[in-house]
Amino acid sequence: MGTYLKAISALGILGDFALLADDAMRLVTSNTAATGASSDAPLARIVVSADPTRHRIQDLQSLALHEEAVRCVRADPALLQQAQAVLQKWLNAGDQRSATLWVEWKDILEHRKWRKALGRTHRAQELRQASPMTAVLPPDVRKRILQEVRDLKEGVVLEIAGRAHQ
Repeated sequence: MGTYLKAISALGILGDFALLADDAMRLVTSNTAATGASSDAPLARIVVSADPTRHRIQDLQSLALHEEAVRCVRADPALLQQAQAVLQKWLNAGDQRSATLWVEWKDILEHRKWRKALGRTHRAQELRQASPMTAVLPPDVRKRILQEVRDLKEGVVLEIAGRAHQ
């Protein structure tokens, strides 16, 4: 199990693993009473946390926010116009540092090239840092995602449920 976790960590997907645990695993945050309250002993217990001093957790947060923003835009195309309006406002302001990224965002929004910004590349990270997409997120959705990332920073306990042997 440790080898698998090391491989997952080396691939940079340990946070994704924690967030995408399926129903075979019971997710319990480490700071709740439920952590030790189970009557059945778990078959395995894995504590996953993110190092808040590294950029991976910030990028995971940014990626989660952007994935949700894309889902929102797909569900409500009027939000695309909102993102385009924010982007145009920024372009009109004339900040030269981010201008090339914003021009690229203009193309992404116009042609809905979401993969370009949702990738794991360095350029995708740069695009997310200069993105108008988070402006379309409802406050409750943004708050939920930010809380999930905070929970991951504190540590998440994943338990593979099992029955105690008699």
